[in-house]
Amino acid sequence: MSRNVLLVSHVRRDEALQATIDTSRLLQDQGIRPVMTDVERDELGRWAYSQNLDSHINGIGVLGVDVHVKDLELAMVLGGDGTILKAAELVRDANTPLLGINLGHVGFLAESERDGLFDAVARVVAKDYSVKERLTLDVTVEVDGKVVYSTWALNECTVEKGAAEKMLEVVVEVDERPLSSFGADGVVMSTPTGSTAYAFSAGGPVVWPSVEALLLVPLSAHALFTRPLVISPNSLMAVEVLQSSSGNGVLWCDGRRTTALPRGARVEVRRSPHSVRLARFRQGVFTDRLVAKFALPVQGWRGTTRGSDEVL
Repeated sequence: MSRNVLLVSHVRRDEALQATIDTSRLLQDQGIRPVMTDVERDELGRWAYSQNLDSHINGIGVLGVDVHVKDLELAMVLGGDGTILKAAELVRDANTPLLGINLGHVGFLAESERDGLFDAVARVVAKDYSVKERLTLDVTVEVDGKVVYSTWALNECTVEKGAAEKMLEVVVEVDERPLSSFGADGVVMSTPTGSTAYAFSAGGPVVWPSVEALLLVPLSAHALFTRPLVISPNSLMAVEVLQSSSGNGVLWCDGRRTTALPRGARVEVRRSPHSVRLARFRQGVFTDRLVAKFALPVQGWRGTTRGSDEVL
């Protein structure tokens, strides 16, 4: 049976395109067919032609033409967290694991760095990796009692003001009970995975990926009670844009999917039954990932060298 690995690249960066060429060649040398979307393969082809590397894209299959998404063994992502979120859109329904090779800045979701590319491909060839499930969100928008938009999120969904000069008036609900109304720049509803993304920048808590929970973080709210909330993973969160709001809102999910929110719109967010699967090489604790990604100072630590066997 043939082995197919999807390559998802940051096609606006030369480094990512070169890494894609390198990965494709390494996979093909081991009898594995690299696969790309038609759009990204075309982008890669144009760049490769400009670098006199056009022969190197031969053998790359096209997703949906040469290979069905359900026949993918793995998706290797060459870029930063934004590229991983793009890849998640492609493979989530097929339950294909994602393996990130960080070519960005922090790269919190990535498992390897650019200088570890050759080793990463070797591990993929040997199927030497484990897979962890990450909680995702189902998101619906209702207007006048009718669902007008549905989507999902791995990191977060955010209700934001539509115009910079106008505050958004909202009421927040948890478990079908009103919690508070206030004016704000918006509200972030996040997964534990997203706790180190937008919610983190907004002052929310960092939640370990092994903790099943949902987060609700107000953005620059004008109210006395605007603390970030950590709630049950089975809770229903909702944000309604009040009719009295001075402006309309906008919904963003993972910074990629968006829709307008008129006055009176209601956004409901709940845990999705469909997860995203991340491939991991190393056994380790999330603490070490935080220290490495944020360059946290740990000088003077004199604790034990015991670690956890949990893969995060």
